[in-house]
Amino acid sequence: MFTNTLTFNFTEAELKVPFSDELPSRHAQLTALKDAEEFDVLVVGGGATGAGCALDAVTRNLKTALVERSDFSSGTSSRSTKLIHGGVRYLQKAIMQLDYEQYMMVKEALHERANLLEIAPHLSAPLPIMLPVYKWWQLPYYWAGIKMYDLVAGIQCLKSSYVLSKTKALELFPMLKKDKLVGAIVYYDGQHNDARMNLAIALTAARHGAAVANYTEVVHLLKTNDPQTGKEKVCGARCRDVITGQEFDVKAKCVINATGPFTDGLRKMDNQETKNICQPSAGVHIVIPGYYSPDNMGLLDPATSDGRVIFFLPWEKMTIAGTTDTPTNVTAHPIPGEDDINFILREVRNYLSPDVEVRRGDVLAAWSGIRPLVTDPNSKDTQSICRNHIVSISNSGLVTIAGGKWTTYRSMAEETLDAAIKAHGLSAEPCRTAGLMLEGAKGWTPTLYIRLVQDYGLENEVAQHLASTYGGKAFDVAKMAQVTGKRWPIVGKRLVSEFPYIESEVQYAIKEYACTAIDVIARRTRLGFLNVQAADEALPRIVQIMGKELDWSQERKTAELEAARKFLYHEMGYRARSEQLTKTSEINLDYQEVVRYKKRFHKFDKESKGFITTVDVQQVLESINVHIDENALHEILNEVDLNKNGQVEIDEFLQLMSAVKKGQVSDNRLAILMKTAEETLDMRGPVTVDRSGGGV
Repeated sequence: MFTNTLTFNFTEAELKVPFSDELPSRHAQLTALKDAEEFDVLVVGGGATGAGCALDAVTRNLKTALVERSDFSSGTSSRSTKLIHGGVRYLQKAIMQLDYEQYMMVKEALHERANLLEIAPHLSAPLPIMLPVYKWWQLPYYWAGIKMYDLVAGIQCLKSSYVLSKTKALELFPMLKKDKLVGAIVYYDGQHNDARMNLAIALTAARHGAAVANYTEVVHLLKTNDPQTGKEKVCGARCRDVITGQEFDVKAKCVINATGPFTDGLRKMDNQETKNICQPSAGVHIVIPGYYSPDNMGLLDPATSDGRVIFFLPWEKMTIAGTTDTPTNVTAHPIPGEDDINFILREVRNYLSPDVEVRRGDVLAAWSGIRPLVTDPNSKDTQSICRNHIVSISNSGLVTIAGGKWTTYRSMAEETLDAAIKAHGLSAEPCRTAGLMLEGAKGWTPTLYIRLVQDYGLENEVAQHLASTYGGKAFDVAKMAQVTGKRWPIVGKRLVSEFPYIESEVQYAIKEYACTAIDVIARRTRLGFLNVQAADEALPRIVQIMGKELDWSQERKTAELEAARKFLYHEMGYRARSEQLTKTSEINLDYQEVVRYKKRFHKFDKESKGFITTVDVQQVLESINVHIDENALHEILNEVDLNKNGQVEIDEFLQLMSAVKKGQVSDNRLAILMKTAEETLDMRGPVTVDRSGGGV
């Protein structure tokens, strides 16, 4: 557990927490939005910054509302590198360019890093990150830079950085490329579960009395004439419940625009003539299996082939690699491009040992997040991108907070509320969010998972997952868990076998305002971000549980399933993964490989039909005493049946083996099953007449 040395001048006991026992339902929140005569503050946007603004406002005793047109953290805030960091590369620029603004930005971020690790210890932790060095002169250069990073953090330095010899570096990171390695430097930053952190901020605001509602979009801003100045002033927003279509007005003394990449959309609702300030940039990340990195050591590639920085980090027992930085258009549904995925894979290959084959088929998920870079509307040079965030207030009083970093969401919210209070003459107390514990932090200890195992009979891995996801609220999830009927675990049915997510989390997700199956696979659990195939496999059960809890019709269940699969296909990289094996895939095998694979195929196609069916595979498996469910066999063949005619032709099988050879496809069930069956049959050898018991 990390504890920092920040000092705060209030105790949480001073703050009223009206909903400490139970969160209001989404229906109750919508009713509060509709029935309130007027709010002090209406925040538009439920990402990290918007949720931070709502929490800041409500804890200053301002009557607060927040609306989000999709789900909390559905945009950029859930698609980050998962780091809580000051930004090593920003510090490098600050020193090289003698840029005081950049230096102060890093200092502020390091201060906020310490706070975030303190207020949500269950969702965040320090992470050592290795910077491998391949030239002797770089060792003192990088060491000086990293030591400066420690010095800027001061007493909030997580752990002191250190230098490693080549031998020690390879001991800690055995997958690293040995050739020309001189040594390495290890420094510490923070890591977190970004979507859950965002949700924790929003839920904490709700517990303190803020009326927060997801799937509630702003149709247009409400305006009134100021009797003193005669000017038009923003006085609220016309909102629409996306799920029911019902529209209603939310009146507010102050409206805060915290919509990330969609900043300009709301600014143009206020004034159609206003110039755009957002210059969106897409950052793609990929997820590959956990064996690509040590359990608790990240890697930083400080200078990629095109000058960008790539992180390579362990996260949720997988490995994240990214990110890219490409200009893009603003969209609610960004798609990871194949070029970006391959760029990241190439960079990963440059740093890993040649013994480790980095395969395209190992990409389990990929996503693109839109970073909302902004130009300062108050600057004379409107073309220059602001390296930090900006807070601006329009002539009609719309407060906009744009740009910035995940790590500094809290200080950005504080600055925004200070500006809003001053501009609108609101009566409010000072900011109280520094040191304010977030949802789940209370009652969490590093050994909490042991109590979950002992008290409820949960699997150790599941208990650890619940503790690190829900903190002190993990007991509420465990109480809802169903009895398995097995000797062990006693409770907790998994949604998919290889991940520790359990069915009761779906029920609990609804209490956390999950409205769709996508909310559950992407942001309440992180299954969609970790493995698209596993998420796809879990979807029918998730929809079934949600349908029962929310009384969905059969049409709604079908629509939810289709929408979630579309989300996985386009936004989480399932499409890019599935396109690695298509009808037009080339067969790139040499003569001997073709002969070997045809021989394997004919062990199943005994009648030389030129294709195999589930019946053929079943017969071979039964001959070696292997039994697989018929539905599972259909699924296995369907992955390779490219023309979808219910059978796998010899050409389709050769296309599969060629894709496996090139690393485009990995862990294919049919390929592994046929190889294993062939090896078993070969070990047995031909069955003689004597051994078969005779015969005519």
